[in-house]
Amino acid sequence: MKKPTTIRPAHGPLAVLLPGLGAVATTAIAGVMLARRGLAEPIGSLTQMGTIRLGPRTEGRSPRIADFVPLAKMSDLVFGGWDIFRDDAYESALQADVLAREHLDLVEHELRSIRPMPAVFDPAYVRRLHGTHVKRAPTKADLVEQVREDIRRHMRQNDCQRAVAVWCASTEVYLEPTEVHRSVEAFERGLLKNDASIASSQIYAWACIKEGVPFANGAPNLTVDFPAAWELARKHEVPIAGKDFKTGQTLMKTVIAPALKARMLGVRGWFSTNILGNRDGEVLDDPGSFKSKEVSKLGALETIFRPDLHPALYRDLFHKVRIEYYPPRGDAKEGWDNIDLFGWLGYPMQMKIDFLCRDSILAAPIVLDLALFLDFAKRAGLYGIQEWLSFYFKCPMTAPGLDPEHDLFVQLKKLKNTLRWLMGEEPITHLGTEYYD
Repeated sequence: MKKPTTIRPAHGPLAVLLPGLGAVATTAIAGVMLARRGLAEPIGSLTQMGTIRLGPRTEGRSPRIADFVPLAKMSDLVFGGWDIFRDDAYESALQADVLAREHLDLVEHELRSIRPMPAVFDPAYVRRLHGTHVKRAPTKADLVEQVREDIRRHMRQNDCQRAVAVWCASTEVYLEPTEVHRSVEAFERGLLKNDASIASSQIYAWACIKEGVPFANGAPNLTVDFPAAWELARKHEVPIAGKDFKTGQTLMKTVIAPALKARMLGVRGWFSTNILGNRDGEVLDDPGSFKSKEVSKLGALETIFRPDLHPALYRDLFHKVRIEYYPPRGDAKEGWDNIDLFGWLGYPMQMKIDFLCRDSILAAPIVLDLALFLDFAKRAGLYGIQEWLSFYFKCPMTAPGLDPEHDLFVQLKKLKNTLRWLMGEEPITHLGTEYYD
């Protein structure tokens, strides 16, 4: 990654485009609207509430990230998006039932002004939903052009010179890369031929990248995680990131697993189950969509534990993940983990974790942070896969051939060191050498 000589300032409105105006998107939008009016705190947002240490501890420099990095202001954000239903953002938020009506009513006028554009949607990729507000076109190439025109129109109508996009829609069925994903030319031919390997999310991503719009994938879909998308992003100098927001259970795994490994404690089994009742839970009740989520959720432990390096501790680890759709729970999902571990002389122990969390409450600040950081990356001249944003994802994208980093604290260190490097500060190594100068 080449260090930028200059970082363009964040002047003017920033369009934040969200495919999927459901629970996550409307919670994020309403939260930003409340926070920028001083009616609530943006808790969970690293960009708004986090600090960053600069230099030795003896200097005592720890500014807020928002004061250190030239990010766009929340007041500059202009939201838009697409959805398979016609409900405006206020109606959709009421339906999602995440935020209390007393909060939504405070920003009702602003929320009602956000009306979704017709979505690119094919039920072959999300089988449990039946959209009524969808685009029609003879080819997938035509759908790309329709999304590109949507982007241009939204930016024109809102006087935006810059835009970012964050996928907040449902999990698609599991797809493996095929020949159509190998190059830009192959993908363009596939769009014209309506290739079945090109899912709806890929059409959004392709349109955004061609419009120069940074794109983050908040679901485990094969959306920008293939060679043709990487090539297109380099060609158009667009930052991309993904995939699958790291919110509840996997957030806990990437905290607990590094702790066990740090103390060289062995693990024989890790059983995880989730119950949730929102639209995401309904979609994941389909085996095809669950497969996408399962692959995403299973990847962290092996990469953290490295059984190839520590066979006595992790070679025989049995890891199982389950997700159950349970409508009464709504957005307040429960992630339950049972961990069978062993310590000194092989004596067994157990750990139980029951995380009663709120899925969209945890995801909303991620949407905000990714929008602001991707806009910053574009202005700093960064493009292609933004591995420094792995902190936000269950299944982080990396340069080809590299294993992803899943340890949450290593991810955070990488993110902050990238910000230090971009802003001309020294990376923090935690060597403590200030005491030996």
